[in-house]
Amino acid sequence: MIYTVTFNPAIDYNLEIDKINFGETNRAKDTYIYPGGKGINISRVLYNLEVESTALGFIGGFTGKYLEEYLKKSDINTDFIYLDEPTRINVKLKSEIETEINAIGPDIPDEKIEEFYKKIDKLKDGDFLILAGNIQSSLRRDMYFTIQERCSEKNINIIVDTTGESLEKTLSNNPFLIKPNKKELEEIFNIEIKDNEDIIKYGQKLQRRGAENVIVSMGGDGAILLSENEVHFVKSPKGILKNSVGSGDSMIAGFLSSYTKTKDVLNSFRWAVAAGSATAFSSDLAKKEEVEQLLDNIVIERLK
Repeated sequence: MIYTVTFNPAIDYNLEIDKINFGETNRAKDTYIYPGGKGINISRVLYNLEVESTALGFIGGFTGKYLEEYLKKSDINTDFIYLDEPTRINVKLKSEIETEINAIGPDIPDEKIEEFYKKIDKLKDGDFLILAGNIQSSLRRDMYFTIQERCSEKNINIIVDTTGESLEKTLSNNPFLIKPNKKELEEIFNIEIKDNEDIIKYGQKLQRRGAENVIVSMGGDGAILLSENEVHFVKSPKGILKNSVGSGDSMIAGFLSSYTKTKDVLNSFRWAVAAGSATAFSSDLAKKEEVEQLLDNIVIERLK
């Protein structure tokens, strides 16, 4: 089973506006509401790719109830822990440029964290656990590391998709896959990446620190996979960018949709890039037919 973890989920309230005039009343030409949060996005794309998963995390209030009901109506498994404070609402303004306003998440009491750990302790050998998204400032920075430690005596494949200190602390526990983007890689090492050689250099440093597989996404410039003793590059397929939200999450879902069936890292990399691109070219998250249409255009090039 694949389990996704979202500590700080959200309701994403999307508004399409021709032009934003600050200080004035603006009227949206279209609005739509989706569940948000990196782990939840991954579960949604996995469902679209006909792969089962269970969404874990914390929800509360009327917004949390809406989020859970939305996922259940989509036949996505959920096993959330309930908080007194409501789940946050994020506002996504889609106009000449895309603007996001992300709200602060609720505090999570210690007793709720312990309840969550008990769910983690029930995972079994062979399961996949995805730790995705930033951790609220009220929680410890090593929360993902602690989760890894609780899984250390089992053969659980852990995927980490976060940034900064939270990511770095997980490396010593040898995550199966991490997926920094170019900007995040620059922030980790406090450097400016100039070319693919730089990405390879610093991606390999992450491997030496413990990551088994590293995918570095570069937006329209493609992605690089560093796996065991090999480096591969995929150029992004051509398309019209409609949505930058959820593309990285879709890459992880695409990768796992293939890897859980084939254990083929390279073919899973193809699915990752196709799924990420399909989301970028869509107003919502990637659908299976959209991903499959792009697969034929995904050509893997070995760099090392």
